Amino acid sequence: MSGDDGVRAGADMTRRERLRAEAIREIRTIALRQMADDGPGAISLRGIAREMRMTPRAIYSYFATRDDLITDLINGIAASLAEEVEAACGAVPADDPGGRLTAWGQALRRWALANPEGFRLFYGNPVPGYRPPEGGPVDATARRVCRGLTRLVADAWPHARHLQPEDASWSDLHPDYAAEIRAELPDVPPAAAALALRIWGRMHGLVALEIDGHIHPVAGDPAALHRAEMHDLVRSLGLS
Repeated sequence: MSGDDGVRAGADMTRRERLRAEAIREIRTIALRQMADDGPGAISLRGIAREMRMTPRAIYSYFATRDDLITDLINGIAASLAEEVEAACGAVPADDPGGRLTAWGQALRRWALANPEGFRLFYGNPVPGYRPPEGGPVDATARRVCRGLTRLVADAWPHARHLQPEDASWSDLHPDYAAEIRAELPDVPPAAAALALRIWGRMHGLVALEIDGHIHPVAGDPAALHRAEMHDLVRSLGLS
């Protein structure tokens, strides 16, 4: 093969990779739209193939099974959310734990409003028949979000004036979850890990109600309501 032939082959490979990436993006977009229109159980590789005018055999070269597609979607959603909340926290000084928690909660809301179907897939009802890979990338990617919030709470723990470390023990948490936290964040006390779950519940609750359309009929300004909840959360921790 001549030098020119080698350059052309390299260019062709780059083009194939680009076309494959574009096809995968379109598959993901259609899958989320299927879910938005008819629920999570409507995600179908054959339906996506029909819409893209591909043969079933062709689409299976991108995702061998529907479960593989759903796993890919969840991984991408979790990574996107993690990047959003991490960037928001990174913009707040480390010596302002209340501000960092507020930024985390507001970033969660911003991301959810921009990605409602992703939020539902990640946090909503499980997809019928879906079996995630055991110990696979979904678990690791999803843990990144939870671990980040737990780290924030642990960093805030010394400054939280209204809390007592003896309020919780590792036995209060699910054994698998406790083992993960103790392995990945060995300096985090069990009460801080338990508090992170309670904080996540408060941050998540209003967002889930808003995404499902329950807030707008009763709140004139959902953003202000969520902001007030975050400020109250921070004050309740003695971090204001």
